[in-house]
Amino acid sequence: MPFTEAVLTGLAPDGGLLVPERFPDVRDRLDAWRRLSYVELAQEIFRLYVDDVPGEDLDHLIADAFATFDHPDVVPVVDLGDFKLLELFHGPTLSFKDVALQVLGRLFEYILKASGGRLNIMGATSGDTGSAAIHGVRGRANIRIFVLYPNGKTSRLQELQMTTVPDANVYCLAIDGSFDDCQTILKTIFGDLGFKSRYQLGAVNSMNWARVLAQMSYYVYAALKSTEPPTFVVPTGNFGNIFAGLAVSEMGVPIDRFVLATNENDILARFFQTGVYRRGPVRYTLSPSMDIQIASNFERFLYLRFRHDAERVRAFMADFAAAGEASLGDGVPDERITAVAIDDAVTARTIHDVYDRDGYIVDPHTAVGIAAARQTTNGAVPFCMAAAHPAKFPESVDAAIGKPTARHPTLDALSTAPERRTVLPADKDAVADFVRAHATA
Repeated sequence: MPFTEAVLTGLAPDGGLLVPERFPDVRDRLDAWRRLSYVELAQEIFRLYVDDVPGEDLDHLIADAFATFDHPDVVPVVDLGDFKLLELFHGPTLSFKDVALQVLGRLFEYILKASGGRLNIMGATSGDTGSAAIHGVRGRANIRIFVLYPNGKTSRLQELQMTTVPDANVYCLAIDGSFDDCQTILKTIFGDLGFKSRYQLGAVNSMNWARVLAQMSYYVYAALKSTEPPTFVVPTGNFGNIFAGLAVSEMGVPIDRFVLATNENDILARFFQTGVYRRGPVRYTLSPSMDIQIASNFERFLYLRFRHDAERVRAFMADFAAAGEASLGDGVPDERITAVAIDDAVTARTIHDVYDRDGYIVDPHTAVGIAAARQTTNGAVPFCMAAAHPAKFPESVDAAIGKPTARHPTLDALSTAPERRTVLPADKDAVADFVRAHATA
C-alpha cells in the first residue's frame, strides 16, 4: 500500500493495523545523522518510508510542522543527574502527541489537495491525543474531525483544550463511558467498511502508522546523543509511544532496553511480566491519559513477536476478545522490555521528590516513568520521556508539591473561553448517526 493511502485509511481494510513490509537498516547512516538537527533527522527518517510524496514537499511539511514548537531543539534533553528527560511537550497543546499530529495534519491536507478528496477524521482520546489532533487539523480545508473522549474522565484542562476550539470543522463528543468504550466504538465503526468508505473516514489515533513514524525520530535523536546504547523509560497506555522505539531498534539504532511504565491500569505491565494479556476494570488515576485497559497498538508488537505471522496475531486477539484474556504461551514476551506498574501514591511522591531535589516540575505521566526508572535502571542513566507539560494537570501537581506551581499562559486563557461539545451514550449507533449527520459530503 502506498504511504499516502496508508495515511488516509488509518486502519487496514480488514480492520487491522498497518505496519511496513520491512524496517530499513540504518546502521551505516548513524555517524552522518549525528550532525543533523532534529528537523533534519526527522526529514531523513520520513524519506525512508514515504514512497509517493516528492522529497522537497515532504521536507517542507515536516519543517513547517516543527516550526510550531516553542523550543529551538524541538525535543530538548534535560540532564537531572540520575536520569535525563526528553522533553516532548513543546508543541501547541503541550503534549508529546504534537510531535506526530502536527505532521499528520499537514499530510492530510497535502494529500487531499492533490487528490481533490475530502476526509472525516475520527479519533478516541484518553486526554492528550484529542487536543493535539484537533490542533493539527483545525480550520484545514476538506477535513472534519470527530473526537470521542470519556465524559468527565479527562483532566479539566485536557477537555478545555478540545472544547474551546472554535473552528467549525471540529466536533467534540463526550461519551458516557470509559476510554476503552470510546476506542471500541471507533474500531467498530472503522470495521464497517461500507460506512468507512461512504463517509471517507480517516484515523488520527496511534493506530495510524504515520503517527508512529513521526514518533520514531526522537528515539533516534536521543540515541545519537549517547556514547552507549541508551535505556528509554516510556510511560504508556496505548503502546504507541514505546512501539515507535521498538521500530527504531528494528532499524539497527543501538538501544539497550526499554522500561515500560504503566499506572494502576497495568494490563501491559502484567503481560510483559507474565505473558498473559488479561483485561481488568479501568481505574481512574492521576495520569488519565494512561487509564486504558486495551492497548490499540499491541497488535503491532504481536506482529513482531510472532515473526510477521498475521494469522497468529488474529487468533491471539480473537481469544482476547472472546474471553478477556489471551496467553503468549512460549517464553519471555520481549527481553528488551522491563515492565513496571506505578500507583498514584508513588506518582505523587515522585512529583514532590523531583521538585524538592531538582526544582523541576513534572506532570503525573512523566512521574510514572521516573518512578519506574528508579525501580529498574540500577545505576544506568536512562532517558525518561517527559510526556506533557505539568500545567495540564495543575490539581494533582500542585497537591503533590504542596503549593501552586503548574501554570502556563496558554492554558490559563482557556478558563473563560466558550465551549462546544456534544454528550452521547457509549453506543456505536449514536456516534455513527452523529457522524452521518455532520460529515463532510
